[in-house]
Amino acid sequence: MVEGFTGKFTGNFTQQGPIPEDAIAAAVEVMRSGRLHRYNVASGEAGDVALLEQEFAQSVGAKYCLAVASGGYAMSCALRALGVKPGDKVLTNAFTLAPVPGAIASVGAVPVFVGVTEALVIDLEDLAAKADQADVLMLSHMRGHICDMEALMQLCDAHVVRVIEDCAHTMGAAWRGVPSGRFGVMACYSTQTYKHVNSGEGGLLISDDAELMARTVMLSGSYMMFDRHLAVPEPEVFASIKYETPNMSGRMDHLRAAILRPQLARLKDQVEAWNARYGVLEEGLRGTPGLRIVERESDEAYVGSSIQFLLLDWDTAKIGEVLARCAARGVELKWFGGAEPAGYTSRYDSWRYAPSVAMPASDRVLNGVVDMRIPLTFSLEDCALIARIIRAEVGAVWQAG
Repeated sequence: MVEGFTGKFTGNFTQQGPIPEDAIAAAVEVMRSGRLHRYNVASGEAGDVALLEQEFAQSVGAKYCLAVASGGYAMSCALRALGVKPGDKVLTNAFTLAPVPGAIASVGAVPVFVGVTEALVIDLEDLAAKADQADVLMLSHMRGHICDMEALMQLCDAHVVRVIEDCAHTMGAAWRGVPSGRFGVMACYSTQTYKHVNSGEGGLLISDDAELMARTVMLSGSYMMFDRHLAVPEPEVFASIKYETPNMSGRMDHLRAAILRPQLARLKDQVEAWNARYGVLEEGLRGTPGLRIVERESDEAYVGSSIQFLLLDWDTAKIGEVLARCAARGVELKWFGGAEPAGYTSRYDSWRYAPSVAMPASDRVLNGVVDMRIPLTFSLEDCALIARIIRAEVGAVWQAG
């Protein structure tokens, strides 16, 4: 506990930084042209969507990329491209956000939830025990935590389980130098406001598999204009696919792509800024009685756009007291252990459209997970103040017993 400390934070946890001026100028240029639809391009013009796809593919070392309307659409599109059908089972994390099981349910499939460890990554032992139930894993790198990807892929390959990576929280991250999203057969990213590049809504999907990527392009609503892309397979790959793949329109438009391209070019600097703030918070919280830091693996190059800590084995009323006390001092914390969904926080047993069985070891972890966004509008001094407030309030409740 920080004795006598009564500071209060007055910042806003949902206030993002402004769109960069060059991105605003690019958006205005698109609006002046009137050509917002991705296939409405002038003769000889690639268009911002095709250029964004090409640039993102190059940035992660992927052969192909498709820009779509949302990260959730990207996930459901990937599942359809892999041939997941109504009634099929799909493995996925118990610790994730609702759009992940939602994407699985949207194709009529059934999530099979896999446990979470105290490192907040998928439990590979539980995955091994359940791997024979499905041939697809929708792997969520939840809140930016990346598991041992070599071990996971070795396990999945042995069980012939294809992996789709949900990289909504790991754009710009890596495992042992390999960009997040480059391990599975497909990967999905989000460009929603609270992600690492901001277009309000939007998503990106990558793969090195030509047939799978051709299917996603057709699913996204390319009609027969796939030749206007820059980061898709050769036209001959579409020869039969174009007749048998339904159009389920979910394209990105030029306006959002124009906003995103300058942000993508700055992503490395943004990652450094997030990680500096994360480091201040982590060090400020380290050693707080009753609070456990989620230690990061040395092989993980993460993006600290949010921070999580554990109040393991705390009484739920005491956790609620910590949240209330911090809120009274301007610090907005979210808790994944609540019985009722609140805001974006919910649990695998909250999603009643998806069957689940109790997982005591994972439930213990989820009951203790406390989460906080780290907007780049916060300064390093703001983060130090926030850490002092959390430390003081957790300490006060812990000491009170």
